[in-house]
Amino acid sequence: MERSPAAGCEAFREALSARLDGEAEPIDAALTDAHLLRCAGCRTWHADAADATRLVRVQQVSTQPAGSDALLAALDAHGVLPVPPVPPVPSNSRISRISPFLSFLPRGRRALVLALRVLLGAFGAAQFVLGIAQVTSATTATEQHGSGSGHLWHESAAWNVAIGAGFGWIASRRGRPAGALPMLTAFVALLALLSVNDVIAGRVETERLLSHGFVLAGYAIVLALTRPALDPDRPGSSSSGAGSGSSSGSGAGSGATPPPRRLRLVPGQATAHTDREAA
Repeated sequence: MERSPAAGCEAFREALSARLDGEAEPIDAALTDAHLLRCAGCRTWHADAADATRLVRVQQVSTQPAGSDALLAALDAHGVLPVPPVPPVPSNSRISRISPFLSFLPRGRRALVLALRVLLGAFGAAQFVLGIAQVTSATTATEQHGSGSGHLWHESAAWNVAIGAGFGWIASRRGRPAGALPMLTAFVALLALLSVNDVIAGRVETERLLSHGFVLAGYAIVLALTRPALDPDRPGSSSSGAGSGSSSGSGAGSGATPPPRRLRLVPGQATAHTDREAA
């Protein structure tokens, strides 16, 4: 139903707003146009509304809304936006290239762990080769001492190969080798006891006795790698120079936990909210 020509400016402005939005006008268009010719205030309001509608439509199709840079800068100045974190500088050191999983240990400890793992791998390879050589020489032992001693020779060779492979596996892994420690401790302890007994009784050759040095050295390295201070997965292992008592009394200093990052205002969401208000 059309309204009378005596309708106020609010009614004509409602009709003009519907015209700008492409909707049906509640007042006859001729009456609205005639009112615009007579009312300077409605002409000004209509021009401002047309500019606002045009600006909103342009913002809807643009990827970067007009004025968003200024809005983000103002929010950043008031502390609303967090400073983006600085990406870590890639290290060019040889240690980081060879063992990236050690990068969050202190530099001196990182080099120590790398050296220990390299030595353990070398001792494992030597022990593995020693076991393979023992397998190939098992035929001679069988001919000299019988079939029973030949099988014992095979068992000893299998142990040497297994220990060499185990050392190599531990050297290539990241975590602490605590799981292999009980078996290695029992083996090394019994081997040392029997070796001392054979030396006293004169039943062992010097070359054979020296070959046990690979096992003893590898066991010492495995024992060192089980220390919590050399564990890269241990919480707080990246803190350098912190003693056992520093974690309980001086944690409020430079090692304080940084505050959580605040949420960033998404420009697209702000634009959508502005569009709804303007519509």
